[in-house]
Amino acid sequence: MVKNILIILGVLILLSTNLAIAEKPCKETDAKNAALSWLAEVDSGKYAESWDTAAKYFKNSITKQQWVQSISAARKPLGKVLSRKLKSASYQTSLPGAPDGEYVVIQFNTSFEHKKTAIETITPMLDSDKKWHVSGYFIK
Repeated sequence: MVKNILIILGVLILLSTNLAIAEKPCKETDAKNAALSWLAEVDSGKYAESWDTAAKYFKNSITKQQWVQSISAARKPLGKVLSRKLKSASYQTSLPGAPDGEYVVIQFNTSFEHKKTAIETITPMLDSDKKWHVSGYFIK
C-alpha cells in the first residue's frame, strides 16, 4: 500500500515537472507570436496602432503622441525591413525598472534597407487580460 502511494506520488511529481517544463516554451512561443504581430504594425508604419495594442505598462509609460514621434524618428531612417531572424527568447519574471510579472525578452537579428545589421529587442509581457502585449522595444 505504501509502495503504491509512493509510486503514485512519484508519477505525479514527474508529470508536474514535465508540465512546468512544457509550459515555458509555450509562453515563449505565444510571446514571440505577439511580438511578430506587433512588429508587423510597426513595419507597416502603423505606429499609433502599435501603441493601441501594446501592454498597459507601455501605454502608462509613454503617450500615444510621444510614441508615434519617437518610433517614427527611429524607424523611418532605417527603411524597410529586409530580414528578421530570431536570435534569442528568454522567459523572465523580473526585469530591471519594471514591475514583477511574466515577460519574454526576445532579440532579433534584423537587416533594414539603410542599416544592414541591427538587433531588435522586444519584450512582450503577460498583461491583465492574460494575453501577451509588447511592453518594450529597442533597436541597436
